[in-house]
Amino acid sequence: MSVSCEALPIYNSSVSPLKGQTVFITGGARHLGSATALAMAQAGANVAFTFRSSADEAGQTLKRIQSTGVQGMALECDQRKQESVDLAVDEVLRQFGQIDLLINNAGVFETANFEDITVEQWDEVFAVNVRGPFLVSQRAIPSLRRARGRIINLGSLGGEKPWATHAHYCSSKAALHMLTRVMAKALAPEIAVNCVAPGMIATEKQDPQLLARLAERTPMKKNGSPEDVVSAVLYFATTPHFITGQVLTVDGGLGLR
Repeated sequence: MSVSCEALPIYNSSVSPLKGQTVFITGGARHLGSATALAMAQAGANVAFTFRSSADEAGQTLKRIQSTGVQGMALECDQRKQESVDLAVDEVLRQFGQIDLLINNAGVFETANFEDITVEQWDEVFAVNVRGPFLVSQRAIPSLRRARGRIINLGSLGGEKPWATHAHYCSSKAALHMLTRVMAKALAPEIAVNCVAPGMIATEKQDPQLLARLAERTPMKKNGSPEDVVSAVLYFATTPHFITGQVLTVDGGLGLR
């Protein structure tokens, strides 16, 4: 689910658990990616992030990262294409020398009736949501291994629950959840790999009636906030390295229905 720029959370802490580390985030120019990038910067990390078409938003996010006193970098990158991914990762390593934490945030969300989904739509959703994280992770492996680093993928409750009007999206996120588990086994013991899977995250642009209905169905009787998701990402960014292969749903219990 998308997050409005007006509601971007800021991580506040008197400590800097990620001080001296480099975090690389895909799709960090706006919405939840920008919120996560800022949280990592406020936790003390130098932050590099990619964007594909949101150049103006990327510039604004970069300024906010740098205002926290850490180093930042914004890179144009099309994660569907290996050559673009290779250039971006290589530039981060040239500038910062290492990658300690990779956050595969970039993704696409789309609603369509099953019978109306085109082959092009199916391939595009999988290219962004599955091939992209695979390509970026694969390129970053050598640096992450040296750093005994971490990878955090951004999945979705839709990867666990069948949403009738999101067949391509749900299937792609289910694939990303499985990719998380496979990577956790394949890249251990040097790299820990986990996944945060948000449920309904409230935004100002969403239908208030839809939000109210979903909040009523949720055991916690409310929808999620950007802060909830960012907190889960920070948990995996700072938790013991022993924790790996986990998919953490941030949904207020909605997935229990």
